[in-house]
Amino acid sequence: MNPRALRETLTRRKGLEHGEPFPRGRDRVAMLYPSPYRAGMSSLGFQWIATLLAEAGFGVERVFLPDDPEAWRKARLPPLSIETQTPLGTFPLLAVSVAYELELAGLVEVLRLAGIPPLRRDRNEGHPKVLIGGPLTFSNPLPCAPFADAMIFGEADDVVVPAVAGFFDTGSLDHVASLPGGWTPEQGAATVPVAKADDTHLPARSRIWTREAELTDMILVEGERGCHRACSFCVMRRSTNGGMRLVSPDRLLELIPEEAPRIGLVGAAISDHPQLVGLLERIVESGRGVGISSLRADRVALKPDIPRLLRKGGYQTLTVASDAASQRLRRQLQKGTTEGHLLACAEAAKEHGYRQLKVYMMLGVPGEGEADIEELIAFTRRLAEIHPTALGIAPFVPKFNTPMDRAEFAGIKVVEGRLERVREGLRGTRVEVRPTSARWAWVEARLAQGGPLAGEAVMRAVEAGGSFAAWKQALGEAGVEEPQRAAVGTLG
Repeated sequence: MNPRALRETLTRRKGLEHGEPFPRGRDRVAMLYPSPYRAGMSSLGFQWIATLLAEAGFGVERVFLPDDPEAWRKARLPPLSIETQTPLGTFPLLAVSVAYELELAGLVEVLRLAGIPPLRRDRNEGHPKVLIGGPLTFSNPLPCAPFADAMIFGEADDVVVPAVAGFFDTGSLDHVASLPGGWTPEQGAATVPVAKADDTHLPARSRIWTREAELTDMILVEGERGCHRACSFCVMRRSTNGGMRLVSPDRLLELIPEEAPRIGLVGAAISDHPQLVGLLERIVESGRGVGISSLRADRVALKPDIPRLLRKGGYQTLTVASDAASQRLRRQLQKGTTEGHLLACAEAAKEHGYRQLKVYMMLGVPGEGEADIEELIAFTRRLAEIHPTALGIAPFVPKFNTPMDRAEFAGIKVVEGRLERVREGLRGTRVEVRPTSARWAWVEARLAQGGPLAGEAVMRAVEAGGSFAAWKQALGEAGVEEPQRAAVGTLG
């Protein structure tokens, strides 16, 4: 593809956007998302931080990892902003949102395409400064450290504007260390409490919707922040930033543009919102579609109006989570979900004409054995007898700063073996098995427990072509083929 065609792709995408464009500003900031446009435009946090900076008067322009980085490399074209097609490397400041560990490969890729050395130590005064934040900072931000001039751990709502303003005042990000949740590499090993936004500034909301996002033509708004549950594997469990903080339906609805065709309600525990049913009713009655970021099976079972209204609002698949292979393991993970809740979800999917019930779960949970896998197979068969079912299976990855952060990754061969047993046990049923890669989960586990050396291994793996073999070699050479305890942590 030639440079002109690649530029036309950006022009077309911008033309398909609806909502409030980002205004020009004197001090220009590139909001960088290290995954493609479709994913980045479905990230509420990314859009919200960009909005806060724009409202403070900064010239915010969005840049994403190209869909086909190799095509851009062959065309000798650097990543360009959506707003003005300005090359990424010409911005003085890059504000980066990283959602999870494997996105660091995208960060290395997009910086390399821009002609910016990924490692901080290789950059000079002529290169942009890099400020990193995002969901990954709630767990273990250290693999990001080699790429960052400064970082914001936790909720950046109240911190990002003074951080960026200070940069344009001084030309440096050193002052970030004095802000809540702020950290700079010069601080060395430290434990930094994650920042917590003032509740009066909630909710976060997006300003642009487009049919080219993963969440098609959907405006996103935060119905609540945090979680009051205590799931032992989850970074957002109740100890993080004070648990669940609610936003009233009236406040949510007054912030949603009338012309928005679909509304996405976002929150780690949005289905636990005590006024959710009434909110869904008001959205559906307005003739608009609706989506929810996460559904708890017990809430769907106890509040049958939730699946009814979601179906009326355009949902085709009813998606919940069982999280573990057996009831015993769910109790071990401090999950309140029971077989009865999940069976009720299957009945609701059947009653309201959903195309499918989708159930997310993990394999390789500590203590898992053959009996648990057999229970999973038998119970999933029961679900499928009620309604067609998809089983979304992800290997368990222990995350830093959770009660299970010292648990072991089960191993690639173990997970693949159990996955094959699940496939065999469900063959010939109305169950679709959709697994994620055990190999890439192994990489994620190494990064989730790693320090700065793990981040440098990311760069070497990308430079070597990004295959699993390249990752394994790079992590081994960095001494993090097995989990490496982080030297810098965050506190919820």
